[in-house]
Amino acid sequence: MLSPPSTAVRSPSSVLVTGFDPFGGSAVNPSWDAIHALNGREIAGHRIVGGEIPTVFGTSLGRLQALMEQHRPRLVICTGQAGGRPAISLERVAINVNDARIPDNVGAKPIDVPIVPDGPAAYFTSLPIKAMLKALLDAGVRAEVSQTAGTFVCNQTFYGLMHLLARPEWQGVRGGLIHVPWLPEQGQPSMRLQELVRGLEIAITTALSTTHDIRKEAGALN
Repeated sequence: MLSPPSTAVRSPSSVLVTGFDPFGGSAVNPSWDAIHALNGREIAGHRIVGGEIPTVFGTSLGRLQALMEQHRPRLVICTGQAGGRPAISLERVAINVNDARIPDNVGAKPIDVPIVPDGPAAYFTSLPIKAMLKALLDAGVRAEVSQTAGTFVCNQTFYGLMHLLARPEWQGVRGGLIHVPWLPEQGQPSMRLQELVRGLEIAITTALSTTHDIRKEAGALN
């Protein structure tokens, strides 16, 4: 769960990007494979710090908060696997509910349980998702804006991230969630790992360089 605020000083030169460990019987999770490949790279003058998040309700938020307090990043992007989706999905909104279709990695399966009791019903991403979408499509990477992050651990982590970023000590730090498709060995539709890494690199670059998101009327965007 989320802990009291920290007073540590933020480093403006790092970007925290997280992925999840395998779940649901799979031996791999493309979100972590892609982040592992990005870990340590420099993008737009910022060092990428990759962190693996356990696919476990509650524990995921504690791990995310610990990584944020350790690295004090300028930008936080969580990633997760969305099997069955054909494109990189830029998530718009996180909702305040855990409602699991399958158990997490320790067997928990919460139903209709709030993530933060008495918290807001939802948070919108603070990432410039329309600008990120345009950059991805312009580069020939399959991408979309998604209106639902589900109700599994990905959504919980997304909601917990935005709840943390609403605190005064994180003012000015943006964050959100990106879902990625399966790898080819997991099934179809899929995306090769090299393409996932390239897409996330473009998304991070755009998020770092875009102050204000573009509007829908600027192009045929979702």
